[in-house]
Amino acid sequence: MTKRVLMVVTNHTTITDDHKTGLWLEEFAVPYLVFKEKGYDVKVASIQGGDVPLDPRSINEKDPSWAEAEAALKNTARLSKDDAHGFDAIFLPGGHGTMFDFPDNETLQYVLQQFAEDGRIIAAVCHGPSGLVNATYKDGTPIVKGKTVTSFTDEEEREVELDVHMPFLLESTLRLRGANFVRGEKWTDFSVRDGNLITGQNPQSSRSTAEKVVAALEERA
Repeated sequence: MTKRVLMVVTNHTTITDDHKTGLWLEEFAVPYLVFKEKGYDVKVASIQGGDVPLDPRSINEKDPSWAEAEAALKNTARLSKDDAHGFDAIFLPGGHGTMFDFPDNETLQYVLQQFAEDGRIIAAVCHGPSGLVNATYKDGTPIVKGKTVTSFTDEEEREVELDVHMPFLLESTLRLRGANFVRGEKWTDFSVRDGNLITGQNPQSSRSTAEKVVAALEERA
């Protein structure tokens, strides 16, 4: 059976009036192409549907090989509760936009709960784990509680000087939810797998996070 991966991306465009945001392109494009190269069936959904905004700073480093992935961001399907079923893994790329529309989106929280209850693969990179801070099992237990996870660190957030504009600090909030938070050096590739949960620290971790998803899925072949 062909493995099916659901990638969920942000639609949020603004941090402040003069600071635009959105999806961080590399965190989507690199994993998307890793999954496609494996022959997986990839569905791209966004919180609101439609064209996906890209963080302007992430386009500066655009790689020509990402064209296919970028095309998949046009006219995306809106995430629905039906997406809770029929996929082997869910992958949440980051970008600061996710900090605003992932944590309290009822549909995303429902979908993540179903994946967690079923023991399917949940993966997220950089700010993508913002989708996990309010995700719980049906009994209310946070899905990150007691799990070893990583994300964009508070140090990295302060270094890009966006900490004061965020609704919360991601590392600190994951720790509050009972996660065993681990990290590598800032701006270096670091990703971690704890059972069915796979997380990456920053844009540099996009490929290794996706490769851990592949490894986890291939174990179930």
